[in-house]
Amino acid sequence: MAALFSRKRETAADEALIRSLYEEHGRALLAYATRLTGDRAAAEDVVQETLVRAWRHPDALVNGKGSVRGWLLTVARNIVTDRVRAKAARPQEVAESPATPPIQRDHADQVVDSVVVLEALDRLSSDHRDVLMEIYFRGRSVTEAAEALGVPPGTVKSRSYYALRALRETFVGQQVALKGVAG
Repeated sequence: MAALFSRKRETAADEALIRSLYEEHGRALLAYATRLTGDRAAAEDVVQETLVRAWRHPDALVNGKGSVRGWLLTVARNIVTDRVRAKAARPQEVAESPATPPIQRDHADQVVDSVVVLEALDRLSSDHRDVLMEIYFRGRSVTEAAEALGVPPGTVKSRSYYALRALRETFVGQQVALKGVAG
């Protein structure tokens, strides 16, 4: 019971000490912190943190070495310095704006799609694969693809039709196989 009473008395004394510190040095501390940070809200946080440290270390205030205000201002300066260093260590946050658009979606799906398409193309005959490469990957017309491959335009049309049909069947077969594995 005596320990509880003693602790309550110490807590009340600590609160009174911090209250008197704030009343005596609060304005000067806030002005100094505002000058260091350039931001009133940040300065208020610094003052609060300074007083919390004073509350945690009351012996530093009454040891007779130097002035109390000097100790408080030094603590405030150290807190501001620590915050600046911590902010510099982290990457800068960038808000979205027309000048800085949001990051595009992950390109992993495109990579997977490319791999799947390339594997499906490898399953086609070389004639069918060559026609699709000329028309879709090189962007040539039927006539241009026919000239590049040395075949008539009608053959290019026919091979592209059957090649696309074979690809479609391959993809449908893969979807059925995936549903069977997942189901």
